[in-house]
Amino acid sequence: MLWKFTEICNTEQEQREKKMVLFATAVTSSPYLHFPKRLSVTRQSIRCSLTTSSVSANFDLKTYWSTLREEINQKLDEAIPVKYPAQIYESMRYSVLAEGAKRAPPVMCVAACELLGGNRLAAFPTACALEMVHAASLIHDDLPCMDDDPSRRGQPSNHTVFGMDMAILAGDALFPLGFRHIVSHTPTNLVPETQLLRVINEIARAVGSTGMAAGQFVDLEGPANAIDFIHEKKYGEMGECSAVCGGLLAGANDDEIQRLRRYGRAVGILYQVVDDLLEAKSSKTKLVDAEEKKEKSYVGAYGVEKAMKVAEDLRAEAKNALEGFEKYGEKVLPLYSFVDYAADRSFSFSDQV
Repeated sequence: MLWKFTEICNTEQEQREKKMVLFATAVTSSPYLHFPKRLSVTRQSIRCSLTTSSVSANFDLKTYWSTLREEINQKLDEAIPVKYPAQIYESMRYSVLAEGAKRAPPVMCVAACELLGGNRLAAFPTACALEMVHAASLIHDDLPCMDDDPSRRGQPSNHTVFGMDMAILAGDALFPLGFRHIVSHTPTNLVPETQLLRVINEIARAVGSTGMAAGQFVDLEGPANAIDFIHEKKYGEMGECSAVCGGLLAGANDDEIQRLRRYGRAVGILYQVVDDLLEAKSSKTKLVDAEEKKEKSYVGAYGVEKAMKVAEDLRAEAKNALEGFEKYGEKVLPLYSFVDYAADRSFSFSDQV
């Protein structure tokens, strides 16, 4: 693990522990679960541990995620066949099908849909669309006029291989392709059109001028103390959108949507804050001043100690948002496990750089 914490669990957290012990003992039939004979509630020196952390530790997230990832990779391959003009499609496929992509947005979407009783076949088109939108945003973020990153996941960035003009076109093409894929491939017998419209509206909101685009603008032009806004928009929006879309596809009620919204946003930001911490830990050079960095980070703006505190707060916030879903039993475990993975990075995929 990246860090050690010694915070003491408060009374409210202890009450949640007792509540979740009852939930944990009822969850026994999942093929991804490996429970010990007795579940013990312990306070670990690492963090203020809820019983849900113990439960999620016994859920085989890697197998669950890997299985879904293979299915999503295949569907993405089928969704972007090479057509004329071939170079645009090759550029699109280069980023969408890149080795090492974890597929976190689509996997979260499917997990949220299945949590509420939805069919994963209904979620796959939207899951693929989320990955297309995610890839498009990364293509554009890497451009010299934006974050100026020559590589992505250990491989040359799209513009490094295909040129800036083709990279811009590939990103531009992926956004509408995602929307079209939702409309043309979602089974109408599984998802009513009114729910699909809400899904499309949610994605458009997340990537637009009040969402990810706003975060990128402030990352480029805003002050160093705007780090909370930047992370909320650049990273929180994608997580929020992914969880909410899954819920919408399954017909979630308003309270469930709001819980998924808070959950997804917290997980999205948490993942990036931990990325900042891991980068700071692995760096052999002294951290440059945040104002000199083109892309701002929590560590650069506030230091390691505060970034670690933010990460733990976000972990607790994400798990608290899921407390209303215990009635769905074991189906909530993937979402609980995502939180701990975002914080602890307990495994990697074989092709992950």
